[in-house]
Amino acid sequence: MKTVRLPLFALCASLMLPAPAFSAATVGQPAPDFTASGTDGKRHSLADYRGKYVVMEWVNPGCPFVRKHYSSGNMQTTQQEATRAGAVWLTINSTAKSSGDYLSAADMGQWMSEQKAAATATLLDTDGKVGMAYGAKTTPHMYIIDPQGKLIYAGAIDSKPSAKVEDIATATNYVRTSLQEALAGKPVSQANTKAYGCSVKYEG
Repeated sequence: MKTVRLPLFALCASLMLPAPAFSAATVGQPAPDFTASGTDGKRHSLADYRGKYVVMEWVNPGCPFVRKHYSSGNMQTTQQEATRAGAVWLTINSTAKSSGDYLSAADMGQWMSEQKAAATATLLDTDGKVGMAYGAKTTPHMYIIDPQGKLIYAGAIDSKPSAKVEDIATATNYVRTSLQEALAGKPVSQANTKAYGCSVKYEG
């Protein structure tokens, strides 16, 4: 199986650019329902996972910030911890087909396999409807939904907004902390944080 390699121009194009205007989903309110196709060829709906915690991760393999968390194994470790605790992890790629960072379902699935990712499913949102419903602006952009379907966390994966792997060791992993608090029956202490990374490459 060939390794997916992204051209340099695609990597450079991943730097932050203005995102389209849209309304973000609100912490404390019901999470917008959606249905999207997965790299596994199946259709996945948020409603399918009612009764479980759901972590949503926006991804773009061409983004240096995404690569920071995957090359270090930080994202995979966070995925594994979440799924072992019984949560569902949905990785979502909202990159438009017109973008240089676009990957087909096969190539996206291959990349996730090469990273040894532990997501429950990897979803393609090429028309951007899911991303815009949630207000996903960066890769990564993270969300947590509780078993009742309420959004309880939205924002960054951690507290160090850089593309440097060495910053992971001293960062607070907001996703890990928020999920642990929720699973322990505690309110999420930092339910909204500022997401950082590359802009989501929506159409237009």
